[in-house]
Amino acid sequence: MMSQALKRYQTKQSIQRDAQEMRRKEIQQLSTQLNVLLVDKMNSRVEGAYINQKKLQSHTRQLQYNAATMQRQTDDWLKLLDGFNTALKEVGDVVNWAKSLENEMTKISHTLAYAYKEEAESESALSGQ
Repeated sequence: MMSQALKRYQTKQSIQRDAQEMRRKEIQQLSTQLNVLLVDKMNSRVEGAYINQKKLQSHTRQLQYNAATMQRQTDDWLKLLDGFNTALKEVGDVVNWAKSLENEMTKISHTLAYAYKEEAESESALSGQ
């Protein structure tokens, strides 16, 4: 009887060990699958971050190029505006010069007219005597 009890005990222990081994292998297999899924998920996130970084770098380079182009255009416009202001000042100087010349000519004309009038009056006074 003892030997049968020992055999049953050993059989039961063997069955439990086999079941435990199967559970251990199943858990090991499930943990491996979990690790694979986690690594894949992490890799996809890293890949997304890398793609976003490349896009940002590309947009940054484009923005720098556009900013440099805009700076050159602004400089050109400022030079053009400065030239226009200078030309406007020169036109203003010519207008002032022309007005001054006109005023001087008017004075000379009035002076000559006055002198001619004085001369004509003195001649008529001499001939009328």
